[in-house]
Amino acid sequence: MRATPRSLVVDLLSTLGGHAMPVRALVAAGEIFDISPESLRVALVRLLEAGTIERNERGQYCIAAAARAVQGHVAAWNRIEDRLTGWRGDWIAVHAAGAPRRDRARLRQRERALGFLGMKELEPGLWVRPNNLRGGVEAARAELIDLGLEDTTPVFGLAQLDAATEARARGLWDAAGLRRGYGEMIAALDESAARLPSLPWRGALAESFLLGGEGIRRVVFDPLLPEPIIPAAERAALIDTMRRYDRLGRACWRPFMRENGAPHMHAPMNP
Repeated sequence: MRATPRSLVVDLLSTLGGHAMPVRALVAAGEIFDISPESLRVALVRLLEAGTIERNERGQYCIAAAARAVQGHVAAWNRIEDRLTGWRGDWIAVHAAGAPRRDRARLRQRERALGFLGMKELEPGLWVRPNNLRGGVEAARAELIDLGLEDTTPVFGLAQLDAATEARARGLWDAAGLRRGYGEMIAALDESAARLPSLPWRGALAESFLLGGEGIRRVVFDPLLPEPIIPAAERAALIDTMRRYDRLGRACWRPFMRENGAPHMHAPMNP
């Protein structure tokens, strides 16, 4: 795991709940990860040009309004289980086959939105996931559009699949790999939590930021599969472990943020 100038800027600003951060704090954070001030400033310029971040009247930087839907989805990782409801065996489906292949930016937005909701391609252009998200198809449609899916893309309910297609749909996700990943991430977080108090302050900041970010990414991109496919308790154990590690990470970063005139972090992340 390592931080790039771009990922460090986006990840730090994403922790601030819409607040802004001064350049000197970003530069100081870059030094923790051996990122030069010149590289950090180049990243700021490029992120500004891309519309990912914006600068306020005081010359401080924050996540741009256009990017806040995605960042808000990421920032809500610790409440992700609130999104779940019971599953009755039906599916949320998206027919997403119309974008021209040459429009790479549009395709990336679409794939990101579908990935955030844990959808998989059952047939060419037909993406599905279990209908176990609170609010069902209507809420999923609104969230997908917020995350970048074209608002003309059909999003609908799907039920009564034949037995072979049903089995194939349930097998789209690597359930064994997901479960193995839960255990590995829990072990890494627990080992790091025990190690952080003995690390030099720079090492503790870097490790908590990078590993905490990886843990959050695992949670955010978890497909939130229902009990017949994935044991819910195993996913819940990862989320609980990540919440504890998050508190440690914020405690590590609090003095640094205070000394550099930056708002308090809500969580370390590297989505």
